[in-house]
Amino acid sequence: MTHPTAPALEPPQPLDAPRRARTGIALVFAVHGAVGGTFVTRIPWLQHRLDLSPGQLGLALVMPAIGASLAMPLAGRIVHRYGGRAAVRGLLALCCLTLVLPALAPSLPVLCAVLLLYGAAAGMADVAMNAQGVEIEERLGRSIMSGLHGMWSAGGLVASAFGILAAHLDLDARLQFPATALALLLLAQPVCAGLPDIRAGEEAEAPPRFALPPRSSLVIGLVGFCAVFAEGASMDWSGVYLRDVTGSSATVAAASYTAFALTMAAARLAGDAVIHRLGAVRSTRLGGAVATAGGLLVVAADHPALAIPGFALIGVGVAVIVPLAFAAAGRIGTNASQAIAGVATVTYTSGLIAPAVIGALAQATSLTVSFGLVTLLVLAMALGAGALRLTEEPSAPDLLATAPPDMPSRKDVDAR
Repeated sequence: MTHPTAPALEPPQPLDAPRRARTGIALVFAVHGAVGGTFVTRIPWLQHRLDLSPGQLGLALVMPAIGASLAMPLAGRIVHRYGGRAAVRGLLALCCLTLVLPALAPSLPVLCAVLLLYGAAAGMADVAMNAQGVEIEERLGRSIMSGLHGMWSAGGLVASAFGILAAHLDLDARLQFPATALALLLLAQPVCAGLPDIRAGEEAEAPPRFALPPRSSLVIGLVGFCAVFAEGASMDWSGVYLRDVTGSSATVAAASYTAFALTMAAARLAGDAVIHRLGAVRSTRLGGAVATAGGLLVVAADHPALAIPGFALIGVGVAVIVPLAFAAAGRIGTNASQAIAGVATVTYTSGLIAPAVIGALAQATSLTVSFGLVTLLVLAMALGAGALRLTEEPSAPDLLATAPPDMPSRKDVDAR
């Protein structure tokens, strides 16, 4: 693969430009998280409306991950062709619009089809915005990825609060989803205007349509796999777990996701400082231990007072793992979006199988046994933390040479 041709750097602008870029990308993450938070808080409503068994719900919930896995490798090519800002704006808008579809599905087959489209849009937007985040992080010269993912969780938290209110009022999601999608779509357009228009050099070779991650990233991907499995299982099944296992009300069941999202958001917002202090390996080991304790609480729970703190601890424990994996991916090769697309495809394979595995295992045994598997995986995440050792001393990618005029390079920032 040829490297992008580096144009001559123009004098860097004042630091308000990268700060504006950081604010813009943080808000993009929040909007994307709000889409997901809106959807997951009404999963029990979707299950009740279509009268789905745990196995049928698991089948439906695997579709977003399938859509994401199929579409994510295309994101690098979209970013290359249209530039980072336009790609994020278009894909985020598409993600907002597809939120309307699940509530309108009249049957399980239609629900599976629309969730496939929803996952494809969300996955491509995820890759594009993470590529922007990694490059902005490199040019600022300090860690921001955990904080960006914290904004994603914060967006999900705010949206989940509206979801809880909607569940409490027994509001039809066929009204809630379109109203929320329109509000987020209108918010996304001015938010994306603050992003830098990062583009590859004119002679840069277009990335392949499907990007496989290099071998060096596979072990890192397995650590991320465990974290995403626990995150996806908790997001999609916590409400059902609270309702079916602990006998809680619909309002309390919806609140379980809020507890999960709140603690995950707080941990990610503080995560950059923790990673700076402890390093990637010790941060991952500590997170794995906390998540394991949370999983044990969930498995032992026969009352919401135990299950909700358990899900909260799982959220704290896995919070910084995915940001670390994406930051590492952005330093692989010379095309951040291509590398992130490849690693995200491997990592989010966990999201592909988690809903189906949890649903199938619950159908065969119980949801309690399903979350016993989640507990074992977060324990494995802690044991495999050494795979992130190479990410503790990152080197700036070649794309820094192509910094646009409104974004100073890392060397320029360090010189100040």
